[in-house]
Amino acid sequence: MMTSVDTDLIRVLADPLRLQIVTLLAHETLCTTHLVEETGARQTNLSNHLKVLREAGVVETEPCGRFTYYKLRPEVIVQLAGQFSDLADTARATAEANLKRSCS
Repeated sequence: MMTSVDTDLIRVLADPLRLQIVTLLAHETLCTTHLVEETGARQTNLSNHLKVLREAGVVETEPCGRFTYYKLRPEVIVQLAGQFSDLADTARATAEANLKRSCS
C-alpha cells in the first residue's frame, strides 16, 4: 500500500505567511485586523491568503458584527499529521526490512 500525503494542503501551508496565520490561529480566534497587526502584512494580501486557507478547509469564518473572525480547523492539521506519521511508519518498516530495489 502506497502511503501519501495531501500535496495540495502541503502547498497551501508551504507559504510562510499562511503558515504564520495558521500558527497564530492555533492560539486564538482572530479577525483580519488582528492578523494585520500580528503579521505586518497588508490587508489585501492577508485577505487573499485567508481565502486560500478557507478554500482549502484549513480555517473557517465566524461573523461578528462588521468583523469576520477566523479560526483554525484543528482536524485538518491532525489529518495531515497522521499522514506524515503513516509515512514515517512506512519508512521505518522499510528500513528495518532493508527493502531496496536492485539496479539493473
